[in-house]
Order: sequence, then C-alpha cells, then structure tokens
Amino acid sequence: MAEVCGLDGDDLDRGRGTVRVVGKGDKERMVPVGDTALAAVDAYLGARGEGRGPLFRNLRGGRLTTRSVHRIVGRQARRAGLDRRVTPHTLRHTFATHMLGEGGDLRLIQELLGHSRLSTTQRYTHVSPERLMKVYDAAHPRAT
Repeated sequence: MAEVCGLDGDDLDRGRGTVRVVGKGDKERMVPVGDTALAAVDAYLGARGEGRGPLFRNLRGGRLTTRSVHRIVGRQARRAGLDRRVTPHTLRHTFATHMLGEGGDLRLIQELLGHSRLSTTQRYTHVSPERLMKVYDAAHPRAT
C-alpha cells in the first residue's frame, strides 16, 4: 500500500502502459497498467488537475497516507455492496490469486507483487488443491 502512496505523476508511462514502483529496500520495478486503469487515472487527474508531485493526493494536495488508502478502499467496497471487510491487501491477494488461477506464471506474479522470495508469493495466493493438480498435470511431462 505504501507503494501506491509513494507514486508520483512522473512514474506513470502512458506510452508503454507501465508504472515505476519503488518497493521495500528501494527496489524498483516496472508494473504494467491496463487501459481501464489508465482511463481511471486520467479521469482522476482531469478532475483534480494534473501537475507534478504525488500521483494520488489528499484534499489539501499532499500525498495520501496508507491509512487514507485503507479508508478509501473500505468505503468503496461498502458502496459496492460488499458485506465482507475489504482492504488494499485484499485487492493484492485477489489479484495474485486470480492471475495464478487463470494460468499466470508464479514467477511473473512474484515480480509484479515485488516479492523477493517465491515462497512469499506461494503463501500469498489462495489456490485450490484441484487447481494446483490441474496445472501440475498440464505442465509436468510425466504427470499422466
């Protein structure tokens, strides 16, 4: 969540469809951004007024805090009619789980999430044993 709060407008590369993210230990990575997300950011910037500095700002023009992002995500989840607690971390878990569930490569997901260890990514994703066996059977040359 701190990664989102630390984004500056200059970190977004619309031409390439990527955002430069600085994670723990000042590790930098490029993360793809889809057209829908880019359109949402453009709409946000259009309403807010572009300018340099923090990409996401509070009402006073300063950088959003992690606590603010947490409140915003929770509020939007309630507005959407979700009855369970939703946090920014829930969104990361859901992203990773869906990517893996749709056949995404675990190493790619590890890179996108900024995890230094693959075991962290494995624990982070929630995949059913049936899905793991299906992927195993499809990928392993002697599985069948």
